[in-house]
Amino acid sequence: MFDFNYMVSTKVLFGRNKIQMLPEELKPYGKRILVVYGKRSIKKIGLYDLITTLLARNSLVYYELSGVQPNPRINSVRQGIKICREYHIDCIVAVGGGSVIDCAKTIAAGFYYESDPWDLFHLGDSAIKNALPIGTILTVTGSGSEMNGNAVISNMETEQKLAIHNDLLRPRFSILDPTYTFTVSTHQIAAGIVDIFSHVLEQYFSPTREAFVQNRIAESLLLTCIKYGPIALKEPTNYEAQAQLMWTSSLALNGLLGYGKITDWATHGIEHAVSAAYDVIHGVGLAILTPHWMNYVLNEETNYKFVEYGKNVWNIQEGNDYTVAKKGIEKTQRFFKNLGIPTTLREVGVTEKKLNDLAEKIVMHKEIGKFKKLGKKDVLMILKNAL
Repeated sequence: MFDFNYMVSTKVLFGRNKIQMLPEELKPYGKRILVVYGKRSIKKIGLYDLITTLLARNSLVYYELSGVQPNPRINSVRQGIKICREYHIDCIVAVGGGSVIDCAKTIAAGFYYESDPWDLFHLGDSAIKNALPIGTILTVTGSGSEMNGNAVISNMETEQKLAIHNDLLRPRFSILDPTYTFTVSTHQIAAGIVDIFSHVLEQYFSPTREAFVQNRIAESLLLTCIKYGPIALKEPTNYEAQAQLMWTSSLALNGLLGYGKITDWATHGIEHAVSAAYDVIHGVGLAILTPHWMNYVLNEETNYKFVEYGKNVWNIQEGNDYTVAKKGIEKTQRFFKNLGIPTTLREVGVTEKKLNDLAEKIVMHKEIGKFKKLGKKDVLMILKNAL
C-alpha cells in the first residue's frame, strides 16, 4: 500500500426527514442561496415546496437555476455563475443527482474564475483556487458526487465530456434521505446501480496487489449492489434497499477505495467520449462498455484479479482460473442485462463510422488506464466489440 492523505470533509445527514436540518446547516455560510435543480421531479414529490418554505421561514433569500440536464452542460454552468455574481450568492444548494451536483460544483469554482469556466477543464485541477460552499440534497443514487470533489461537465459544441477534481469542491454537507428516491424511474435506478458498480470496479481492478483492506471493502459494496439492486427495481419504495444503495454510492467514490493504490478509470474515459457525442445516460454507457473492457484486458498477466473477482464477488468456485475469470465477466454482463439496460452501443444510437473519431478523442495522443494501458487501437477494438 502506498502513502496517502485522506480527507472526507462532507457532513452526511442520513435518514428520513433530515431536510429539516437544512437551515441550520446553511447558517455558517450566509443568507443568499442559489438552489440548483433539474426539471420538475422535485416539484412533483413536494420537495421543492418544502425546501423553499424552510429557506423563507428562516430568512434565507434564495434564487434558482433549474433545468439542469443529465450529462450537465457548460451552458448551465455559465448561467449559474451569472446568477451568483449578479445576486452575490453566499452558498449553493444542489437538489438532485450527480448531474445537478456536478453543475453546482463547477458553478462554485467558476464564480472565482475570471474567464470562461470551460477553461478549468483544460487548465487542470490546480487552476481552482477557491469555490463557493456547496450543500446537496440527494434525490438520485449512483454518482457519489454528494461526498467527493469531482465534477464532470459536457460541452455539446466540442463533443467533449471532461472532469475536474479539487477538495474545494467537496460539499460541506449532504442530506441523504432514501425516501426522495422512491419516485425515480426504474431506468434511472438501474443506471445508478451500474454507476456505483463501475466506480467500485475502476478502483478494484488495480495493478496494486497489496491493498487487502480496500479490496475487501470494494467486494462488499459490489455484493450490496447485487443483493439490493434487484429489490430496489422491483420495489422502488423499499426503504432498506434504497438506503443500502444510497450509502454504497457515497462510499464507492468518496476516496475510501482508491487511497493507497493505483486506480484505472479507462472505462469511464471511454464512456465519457461516447456520452459526449451521443448524450447517452452515463450508467447505461458503462453497463455496455464494462464487460467488453473486461474481456479485452483479460490475459495471463491480469487473470489473477479476475479470479479474485469471480470467486469473492460471484462465488464461482469451480473450474480453472481462466474459467472462473470468464464466468465472472459473463455474470457481470448478465447482471447489467437483468437490470433492463441495453447491451450494445448500437442500441443507444452509436454508429460505426464514428468509432475511429471517438477513439482518437479518448486517447488524445496518450494511453489511458492503469490496470492495463490502452492505446488508440485498443480503445477502438473495445468500441467495436461493444457496438
